[in-house]
Amino acid sequence: MTRILLISGSTREDSLHTAALRTAAWHAPEDINAGLFEGLRTVPAYVPGETEPHDTVVLLRHQVRIADAVLISTPEYGGSVPGALKNLLDWLIDDNLLAGKPVAWLSLAHANEDDGARATLETVLDHASAKVLRAACIRLPIDPGAVDDRGLVTDPRLHQALLDALQGLARLLALTEAPPRPAWQHYSSVFPVIERRDAPGWQTGRG
Repeated sequence: MTRILLISGSTREDSLHTAALRTAAWHAPEDINAGLFEGLRTVPAYVPGETEPHDTVVLLRHQVRIADAVLISTPEYGGSVPGALKNLLDWLIDDNLLAGKPVAWLSLAHANEDDGARATLETVLDHASAKVLRAACIRLPIDPGAVDDRGLVTDPRLHQALLDALQGLARLLALTEAPPRPAWQHYSSVFPVIERRDAPGWQTGRG
């Protein structure tokens, strides 16, 4: 089972980027467990050297630690990544959790519309010694109107692109030797926050 953590850089409740990643989790293949981190709005301001970080930071670090790879989708604010996402990344860099971690990005904008955010993101990831898997990165402009009442993107092009991205990440990971991992069963209660589409009781809503 390949575990991929999905991180949205938007704090908006009706975020297209969050909806796209939620869609990725919903439509993930059987052999890929994709979990969406939904605590961006509650991540406290980064404090260098903090010895007892907030519970949200502890959970975030734990999810990144046990993930095989990370997929990030973010809007562009002021020619860069949103401050909330940079703050989240600072917490991970402080604990050296991105070093060697495979990461890919998903862009939902047209070329030149979010180049500042993408460039900044790659700069931060490079500083953190993350392994950016560009072969799994995707740019697919999506109309915000494609999000349904459940907070999922209905555009079939995105469904196929997300499938390609997730499977591409899994294939690239299979080509590299991964370090020993903790038993997934032990952590299954905290990592996947989005249930599969065939699971009962999935709660609807936008995010």
